[in-house]
Amino acid sequence: MKENFNKIFDHTILKPSATSEDLKKVCDDAVKYGFCSVAVNTGMVSKCAKYLSGTGVPVDAAVGFPLGITTVELKSEETREAIKNGAGEIDYVVNIGKVKEGDFAYIEHEMKSIVEICRNAGKTVKVIFENCYLNNDEKIRLCEIAKKVKPDFIKTSTGFGPSSATIDDVRLMKKYVGDDVKVKAAGGIRNLETCLAMIEAGAERIGCSNSCEIADEYRK
Repeated sequence: MKENFNKIFDHTILKPSATSEDLKKVCDDAVKYGFCSVAVNTGMVSKCAKYLSGTGVPVDAAVGFPLGITTVELKSEETREAIKNGAGEIDYVVNIGKVKEGDFAYIEHEMKSIVEICRNAGKTVKVIFENCYLNNDEKIRLCEIAKKVKPDFIKTSTGFGPSSATIDDVRLMKKYVGDDVKVKAAGGIRNLETCLAMIEAGAERIGCSNSCEIADEYRK
């Protein structure tokens, strides 16, 4: 039971001040606890892949992170490079400004481009909405596009915005993608109670840096 619970976590180290020593500890903890992946910025993918080599724990690379405002071409190239350097999963941030403008054709093109790269490489792909900047109509439109394009996951937040994952957002996202796409909750999940509430609301993956503490609390 404990092992299955731990598999829900993308154990994250995304702070800009992270050192190689910090990364090594996070990777060691992910292997020790049997977490699903280690989520890092793309500049750390090669080193993370080396630390995790042979463990069965994949590297999860954050693309266009955390603002999402680079071009489709740059996000696509960043995705390809991350995969080349050893990433097994990709979490990319949508172009939030284009969502606010209502340019959903752009958003669909962006999503299709990155999902296709990941599909062709056999990698898991997650789309970060950054819900704190969006109204419900915008979130629903993103869900509708995701249901059409079919990334593996849609994700609530980067954890770098003014607010993070909420239960209401997870419920909303799950309602509109159903079983076609999974939901990942991330940002501000610091204890077991919050984690379990996200799972109850429909999240099938949790991104957080407090994974060890939550797993320990669950075990007890």
